[in-house]
Amino acid sequence: MKNLLLIQPNALIRKLYPKALWKVDTTEKIIYLTFDDGPIPGLTEWVLDVLKEFNAKATFFCVGDNILKNPGVFERIKSERHTVANHTMHHIKGFKNNVKDYLNEVEQCRALVGNNLFRPPYGQLSRAQYKALVERDIKIVLWDAISYDYEAIEPEKCLKNALSKAREGSIVLFHDNVKAEKNLRYSLPLFLKHFANLHFQFKALHK
Repeated sequence: MKNLLLIQPNALIRKLYPKALWKVDTTEKIIYLTFDDGPIPGLTEWVLDVLKEFNAKATFFCVGDNILKNPGVFERIKSERHTVANHTMHHIKGFKNNVKDYLNEVEQCRALVGNNLFRPPYGQLSRAQYKALVERDIKIVLWDAISYDYEAIEPEKCLKNALSKAREGSIVLFHDNVKAEKNLRYSLPLFLKHFANLHFQFKALHK
């Protein structure tokens, strides 16, 4: 959804999905890091290593097909007490799928992650899909700040995107996929260092 592709979605955009979680309501120095599209060997494991260095917890919105292909990495995410969540079975676009097919993708992945946390790939969700998910008690999680690590931008710009809008309670979006790897490897350690120096904690979302 092109109108969702903002570093920080505005109030009008948030009204499209009023029951979605965009930001955690807190004044405490806590940031909620999220990673979309994994798990994949190498990069997801590197992310876990970096998070461990900063005593940080995060939420991984996993693609079901990647879970099946990389069960060891998936189990490591869970064993290190991060939250795993649903990003559909095959990373499909909401606008190109009907409600029935979309729900099938969500339900297959939900069975693998074992909870109701869900983020729509590309931020795409039709009103009918949104309504059907809410009726099934699916907790839709979007974001308060996005790094654009998957775009063809300079790594420094990626870092600036994430730093510029993150604040208390922010849900910050990164990607553990090959397309984002260069920008992620540059920006994630610096992002963590910046906010750790400001005495922020990094927590996972509750299931």
